[in-house]
Amino acid sequence: MRKTKVPFVELAPAKINLALHVLGRRHGGFHELDSIVAFAGIADRLTFETAPDWHLEISGPFAAGLCSSPDNLVLKAARGFEQAFGQAARYHITLEKNLPIASGIGGGSADAAATLRALDSLSARAAPPRELAGLAATLGADVPVCLVGRSCRMRGAGERIDVLETLAPMPAVLINPRREVATAQVFAKLALKPGETAFAGLEEGADPASCRNDLAAPAMAIEPLIADVLAALNETSGLRFARMSGSGATCFGIFASPEAAQEAAQRISSAHPQWWIASTIIG
Repeated sequence: MRKTKVPFVELAPAKINLALHVLGRRHGGFHELDSIVAFAGIADRLTFETAPDWHLEISGPFAAGLCSSPDNLVLKAARGFEQAFGQAARYHITLEKNLPIASGIGGGSADAAATLRALDSLSARAAPPRELAGLAATLGADVPVCLVGRSCRMRGAGERIDVLETLAPMPAVLINPRREVATAQVFAKLALKPGETAFAGLEEGADPASCRNDLAAPAMAIEPLIADVLAALNETSGLRFARMSGSGATCFGIFASPEAAQEAAQRISSAHPQWWIASTIIG
């Protein structure tokens, strides 16, 4: 029997799509993707304390945009884990929401995955990995890769995940213009019909700098500020490349050094104090 002390803390790091190629749309409606996913050093923080029943408390700089109703992904993950694996204890979960909402960095998915990891650690017996991944897939397309929590190549509708052992840590700056962008609207703007093919997939071993995000154009049509964020990043020194993550509106820049990233973050913060900006490490 495993023994894990409470309060128990689990981090939910930001998911970054270093590349996101849209290959087409399946007849069932899902889009076929080919993506390089990595995780940043900035994260939401979940704390678990034993309680008579499940309860979710939300704090942090982005708490105002969320509610603790039963359809919150954290509570759905907790109850799903309890039903699937016979979790004996229940917990008061405090979610410190540090990541912007609906921003293309997997905040809700990362929180759900962190909940599954935490409950697995707190359980007397570890859940079978394949069954845990299956539960993650029922919660959202990005939850399985967030459950892995390591640099991966993600394909299909998020179900094919291969860990990338050789992706080195990268100094980065994340920027969100504090505008929410709905993923469904971005894919709808892409306007692919079921069965239609779109763009080419990733080349094996490709440098992320040479790749792209096929959702950038439709996202910018919905939220033009994304183009301003990318322009601000592209004007900085020491930048290797800049790109939008996921369906937006968060963008990232990869820099030659941590110092260059920090300098860029400070410079852009001075020019755009209303934006959310974080210097971090991705990978």
